[in-house]
Amino acid sequence: MAGHYRWKSFEENEDRPEKPRRYGVTEMRGPRYSVLSQNVLQEIFESMGQFVDGLKFSGGSNSLIPKSFIKQAIDMAHEHDVYVSTGDWAEHVLRSGGPSGFKEYIEECKQLGFDTIELNANSLEVPEDTLLRYVRMIKNGGLRAKPIFAVKFNKSDIPGRRNRAFGSYVVPEPRSSEFVEDIDLLIRKAERCLEAGADTIMIDADDVCNYADSIRADIIAKVIGRLGVEKTMFEASDAKLAEWFIKRYGPNVNLYVDHSQIMDLECLRGRHLGKDHKSVLSSSYFLF
Repeated sequence: MAGHYRWKSFEENEDRPEKPRRYGVTEMRGPRYSVLSQNVLQEIFESMGQFVDGLKFSGGSNSLIPKSFIKQAIDMAHEHDVYVSTGDWAEHVLRSGGPSGFKEYIEECKQLGFDTIELNANSLEVPEDTLLRYVRMIKNGGLRAKPIFAVKFNKSDIPGRRNRAFGSYVVPEPRSSEFVEDIDLLIRKAERCLEAGADTIMIDADDVCNYADSIRADIIAKVIGRLGVEKTMFEASDAKLAEWFIKRYGPNVNLYVDHSQIMDLECLRGRHLGKDHKSVLSSSYFLF
């Protein structure tokens, strides 16, 4: 008698929604550090597609890959209910082409099938109201906006105590070479982006969560406490980081990981396990 495979459901996570999910999202790193062929992507989507929510073309990798490949990869992702995001390439477009070039970039992303455009708020080095305008441009173009923030700001970008009311004109100071940590400024900027229509706030891993032994739990707790777990996404560059996030914030935290971590992360979401997945990947894992 012919049988068929289906994944065993995790009873503890009955409240975790099916795709498309608003939380408990797993975004997968696409081509940048390694070359992902269409065959590799197809294998990932066919074997683990139900665990993958998003695919991101990291950095400016989408600018180096033929558009025909990008279009085919995006179509393949959409067949498996996986959204596709750009990396932080918009900053280069804005510096070289200005707002008009950025508008063309949004249209091109839409034609290729991208769902989300990422904006690196720190590397843009623009006034806050300008950043909010770019967020609205993305939304008006019919795409999702995902600003990414770092916890450190150029000292010249941090308003004085008397100029904390954002939206009013402040005479710009000369650029500084000193960067200062300001969590409250990050959160306030992120809140305004969400008010302008941003869908997700990505937190840059640098100085926050690059390594499990130096993770800034205080920063992460404050960001999630103010912005909410549904609206934030963190990079988990290895299994130890992913395990820390799941143990601390549960299976519904949004994480950005390498494609090699998809299965381990899903096991973590399901049973709050570490490296030992024997209780999940047992003889009863596949039901015939």
